[in-house]
Amino acid sequence: MDYIIREMRNEEYCLLDDFLYEAIYIPEGIEPPPKTVINCPDLQEYIVEFGKRKHDKALVAEIQGNVVGAIWVRIMNDYGHIDSDTPSLAMSVYHKYRGLGIGTSLLKELLQLERLSGYSKISLSVQKSNYAVKMYKKVGFTVVDENSEEYIMVVNL
Repeated sequence: MDYIIREMRNEEYCLLDDFLYEAIYIPEGIEPPPKTVINCPDLQEYIVEFGKRKHDKALVAEIQGNVVGAIWVRIMNDYGHIDSDTPSLAMSVYHKYRGLGIGTSLLKELLQLERLSGYSKISLSVQKSNYAVKMYKKVGFTVVDENSEEYIMVVNL
């Protein structure tokens, strides 16, 4: 499947609501939470006024003019926060388009951009049972902390 990776346009930042909801890992057999779950303050930190902070950056994957995946970073006090110099990462690809390499392409492209922008590392939080852990490890993320359910992972750029 042909897709392009490009920077997210300012007028597309509203799409981050959908992609934030899609980024919530829901184990097999568990009922998904209502979409309003993204309104909780801990999750709003990922998207509130996105594009207005100095370190905000987002990329999208597009297929035939439709955005099917997004990856974004910002320096924030989120679940994956490690320090005030390290951007935290969030990403998701619509279910229909998972398993096609789109997420890996988004991730590699963003890491390259952040490296070129002078960042030394990126952090994230991911549930231990999330299949995305393999992808993060494959591109160089390592576990630096954990609790019973989640890993905090970092990649050195």
